Amino acid sequence: MSRIGKMPIAIPAGVTVDIAENNKVTVKGPKGTLTRVLVPEMEIKKEGEQIIVTRPNDVKRMKALHGLTRTLINNMVVGVTNGYEKVLEINGVGYRAQKQGKKLTLSLGYSHPVEMEDPEGIETVLDGQNKITVKGIDKEKVGQYAAEIRDKRRPEPYKGKGIKYANETIRRKVGKTGKK
Repeated sequence: MSRIGKMPIAIPAGVTVDIAENNKVTVKGPKGTLTRVLVPEMEIKKEGEQIIVTRPNDVKRMKALHGLTRTLINNMVVGVTNGYEKVLEINGVGYRAQKQGKKLTLSLGYSHPVEMEDPEGIETVLDGQNKITVKGIDKEKVGQYAAEIRDKRRPEPYKGKGIKYANETIRRKVGKTGKK
């Protein structure tokens, strides 16, 4: 039995969960609404103040989808109550970020500034000039947008310059040594 899949999902106060046909799950909470169509083979039941996901049989694919389905619903519930955020740090001389409205402008040592538009439902907040916080209720979109920002200038191993996650450690390499 899937250890994650068989755990019930508690529905906090102020959150409503609707399960329509074809496993279309809609979660409404204080921060917003999320809708997702999940695998139709999984059985999603609302029992009182919790959601239980059960699988039809023990085929390998169903075992894999059991935990995934439960986690996706749980992520939606957590998203509409607390939300998600990822913190990025910009390291490097002259590297900085600026924000005008929904537009994020990054100066990353290229000949031109890199401009990025905040996607729908995602908000970026600057803390100083070198700390970007990506916030939203959809875990997948927050992670994707943070990864796209990081891809504009990945951290390099020699000086550690670039955009990195706040909890990420860069494995440093020793540079060249002179001739003897």
